[in-house]
Amino acid sequence: MIKRLFTAALLLIPIIAAAQSGTNSPYSQHGIGILGDISGGPNRGMGSVGIGISGGTRVNVLNPASYSTIDSLAMLLDVGMTGNVTNFTEGGNKINAYNADFEYAAMGFRLAPRLGMALGLLPFSNVGYNYSVGTHDKEHDTYSYEAYNGSGGLHQAMIGLGWQPLKGLAIGVNFGYLWGSTDRSVTVTSSDSYVAQQTRSYAMKVNNYKLDFGLQYSFKVAAEERMTIGMTYGMGHNLGGEAVRSNITTETTTSVSRTQNDTITDAIALPHTFGVGLSWQHRDRLLVAADYTMQQWGDIALPMTNANTGGYEMMSGLLTNRSRMSIGAEWTPNPMSRRFFKRVNYRLGVFAATPYMKVNGQDGPKEIGVSGGFGIPIINAWNNRSVLNISGSWTRSSADGLITENTFRINVGLTFNERWFMKWMVQ
Repeated sequence: MIKRLFTAALLLIPIIAAAQSGTNSPYSQHGIGILGDISGGPNRGMGSVGIGISGGTRVNVLNPASYSTIDSLAMLLDVGMTGNVTNFTEGGNKINAYNADFEYAAMGFRLAPRLGMALGLLPFSNVGYNYSVGTHDKEHDTYSYEAYNGSGGLHQAMIGLGWQPLKGLAIGVNFGYLWGSTDRSVTVTSSDSYVAQQTRSYAMKVNNYKLDFGLQYSFKVAAEERMTIGMTYGMGHNLGGEAVRSNITTETTTSVSRTQNDTITDAIALPHTFGVGLSWQHRDRLLVAADYTMQQWGDIALPMTNANTGGYEMMSGLLTNRSRMSIGAEWTPNPMSRRFFKRVNYRLGVFAATPYMKVNGQDGPKEIGVSGGFGIPIINAWNNRSVLNISGSWTRSSADGLITENTFRINVGLTFNERWFMKWMVQ
């Protein structure tokens, strides 16, 4: 077991060092940013379902109980990157933005009979935007500009265990470490030489633990059909963290700057998160699954400037509870066939989600989307178990009177499935 842990850690070190993720959405200036998709390559083509899907030949971090069914002979490594093209529409104006990042890495293997382990680096939230708004004072013939910038995000490193105390019943836990920082700023400038330039910046840092628990129960409903019910719970707790607001005023004529900092500790918390999932599998050829999750963000307060007093304080009512529903399917015509296309995994999914953030006092954008993809087997002289996962998705984020986003995302990942722990016989 020690050798397996050491090997897994060595493989993930360079991946963790290179990992990053991002967004171009102006909605990421609200809350803690755009929430990340933690599902792996095989799940993303299915609408990111997975709470009710067991492990087997995939590292399913959506439910740690699934680790208990990872193939006992295999070392699984799932890595992936994404490329995004987003179209922003507001009124009659349209603009496109592009983004590509290495996004996730996860590894899974069997420790002992009915006991599996996984390690991973996963996205949690992303902040990334850059836009400006200009106004013209016709009476004084002056122009003013507000430039909005943001960057950063939160990431999670995790180690998880899944165990089957009874046949068909599995429990699991993910022990996570959440870290990262976000930086947001608003700079106001004017063509009037007597008006000072003002910059208000917000910085936040988080370093704390994260705990997620999972349960799965799998049973046969017919000779070649199996059903799995899954449930998950993410523990809500105070993350601590520090939030700093900096007001920088620069006199235009003298270029002299004055800075005032305000600091809040215990600036962010995690919500309680509940999930339930169901999957139905016919032999090893057809898998259909559905998930529902709910995050209680409405109970979370955030550091914000009070519009009435100008003070920097913790304020409630900025977030709302978020729900997500997804349905997906995977079909493999014949996994044992000699014909290549009959061994390909064909995937399809749909999903919808309510917002967790509020924008100018109203609920933020709702999301709807579809996804599809392929699991292409890698076949050569020494490997016929690894899979190249390619998936694409379209997501529409919209709300009345706000910006509409249409995002086209391509995910390319590799699931390495190596029989590292097979005992070879030498004759």
